Amino acid sequence: MLCSRTVHPEGHPMRRTPLSKPPALLVALAAITVAGFAAADTRFPPRFAWETVAPEEAGFDAGRLAEALAVARERAETEPADLHQVLLDTYTGREPGYRVLGPTKPRESDSGMILSDGRIVAQWGDIHRVDMTFSVVKSYLSTLAALAVERGLIESLHDPVGEYVTDGKFSSEHNARITWHHLLQQTSDWSGTLWETPDWADRPVGDSLEEWRNRDLHEPGTHFKYNDVRVNLLAYALLQVFREPLPVVLREAIMNPIGASNTWRWHGYENSWIELDGLRMQSVSGGGHFGGGLFISTADHARYGLLFLERGVWDGRRLIPDAWFDQLREPTEARPDYGYMWWLNTDQERIPAAPESAYWAAGFGGNYIYVDDCNDLVVVLRWIPELESVIERILSAKDSAAECRRSG
Repeated sequence: MLCSRTVHPEGHPMRRTPLSKPPALLVALAAITVAGFAAADTRFPPRFAWETVAPEEAGFDAGRLAEALAVARERAETEPADLHQVLLDTYTGREPGYRVLGPTKPRESDSGMILSDGRIVAQWGDIHRVDMTFSVVKSYLSTLAALAVERGLIESLHDPVGEYVTDGKFSSEHNARITWHHLLQQTSDWSGTLWETPDWADRPVGDSLEEWRNRDLHEPGTHFKYNDVRVNLLAYALLQVFREPLPVVLREAIMNPIGASNTWRWHGYENSWIELDGLRMQSVSGGGHFGGGLFISTADHARYGLLFLERGVWDGRRLIPDAWFDQLREPTEARPDYGYMWWLNTDQERIPAAPESAYWAAGFGGNYIYVDDCNDLVVVLRWIPELESVIERILSAKDSAAECRRSG
């Protein structure tokens, strides 16, 4: 059963009247003070401004929360810093013909934010530093599919993608049965080559090159495979229906309205440029597996997570259709802990202390956006791989966690 909160008639959850600003927090719970901050609704921080709240006022035990964050920071992994070399070392021996096709950026230090009631309960590290975010971008990409449906560019996510992308990528008998729904759930089993990389070369399964090249095809929808080639195919297909660069769509529809900075960038590959309507555009990548992807700050991730906590409403303005927040949490039949490019706490198996309604975006190296509407909580972690244990500790410090766990 999904946990829900009381909702205001205009579409955003009703919460208590904001409390006054707290005194300085513990070093482990360092927070910023915004001079002259004034907003009609502190749940939605204006650009460049965040309000803070003392842990106790947000329903946390301050000491236990400080202990949780100390453990999180102890387990951060920021070495080796050269992510270009990390990618080569990780995948060259596993994937035939592997190479880094998009830009990379060295990592420096961990960071994170915890939000409750739209205010900062805790923060650490440089929350404004722009870093690679790897597969967290898949969750951003899926949002664009929701916008395409809302705008009438896609009639139904259960339509075959080949009805919209007619350049041959979906013309084979197998690929012609693939729908948008399959791409979003990573169950398409699309067969082909995109940006000079065959689908089978990404995380290949089998014992030989011959087995990889001649693998058995699975009926779309029946087999889950985490595969960046196919996620990049979704980005390419969405580019065809929007007919403008996806970073532009994301900026205008989502990031500018929520007050995100202008420092984030969404990259593709050196060979993922196309010509569309006489204009040269880059098809962006849905992760950093081959480099590229979304480079973004912790603070901007937190705004995006807050938008999802509010079911797509930002300060009275709906940016994402309400129905999307139930659709994205529908478990994939072939992988019940995965939805529309968000990871799910189905049956509370991944994070027992968290409600079943919680979900998160996840990326290589320990990049996460955790959204928990029952506990009114958004957690962003950078370069901290142990999501489950960190969230368990954070929830152990929160008053409402036990009740949310029981209610699901």
